[in-house]
Amino acid sequence: MANDTATTMIESKGLSKYYGPFVAISDISFSIPRGQIVAFLGPNGAGKSTTMKILTGFLAPSEGTALIGGLDIRKDRLRAVEKLGYLPENGPLYLDMTPKELLKFFGEVRGLKDNKLRERVDYVVDLCSLQEVFEKPIGKLSRGYRQRVGLAHALLHDPEVLIMDEPTAGLDPNQIREFRSNIAVLGKSKTVLISTHILQEADAIAERILLVNDGKLMFDGTPEELRKGGSLEAAFCGLTDPKLAKAGSATGEGQ
Repeated sequence: MANDTATTMIESKGLSKYYGPFVAISDISFSIPRGQIVAFLGPNGAGKSTTMKILTGFLAPSEGTALIGGLDIRKDRLRAVEKLGYLPENGPLYLDMTPKELLKFFGEVRGLKDNKLRERVDYVVDLCSLQEVFEKPIGKLSRGYRQRVGLAHALLHDPEVLIMDEPTAGLDPNQIREFRSNIAVLGKSKTVLISTHILQEADAIAERILLVNDGKLMFDGTPEELRKGGSLEAAFCGLTDPKLAKAGSATGEGQ
């Protein structure tokens, strides 16, 4: 759970998003302190991406407030995004650029100058292992390498908060393992929120889980608290599809 004595870096206060009669998310509230790695878990269509887009300023909420480092993402967007690195699912990249060109371009847009820009580019290239493809067109890179470029871009300005939406989707097992190692390193100095619907992913990387279903926050606690002596799969099903959980219990699955 969040530590009230720590600096809160990500905060959702009663966030709701409506599209006419459709409720995408409803009254979602949580806070994440500095230095915590949190998995945002839920089935497809549960409201994870909607919440993340609101937290990062890409969507306006129908109700509620999103704060990054104590700054309202709607009212003080420019200052808030200085603290934020965002890796959306299938994040957009300029496919005609090389990673070298893209990182230089976005570094200059972010206001990084000369030695500082070179220092940050060198750091993210090393962290994300981009040396072999540094001067190859992004359009010719594999999905795994494109994800690395996206992560390097999100980290270029050394943000305090890192938010990622389904970052391992489409990666092979080796790429996923490398990604988890990077997150472990980043979690030592940053607040990290990762959206996923993969239970093993949440268990491997996170010290805390937020679970949403049908647009509502259903659970907030540690992986151990979620499984309650059983399996994460059984707990997940119990919170998102009770009928499926009951059927699994009857057949002995999830034990």
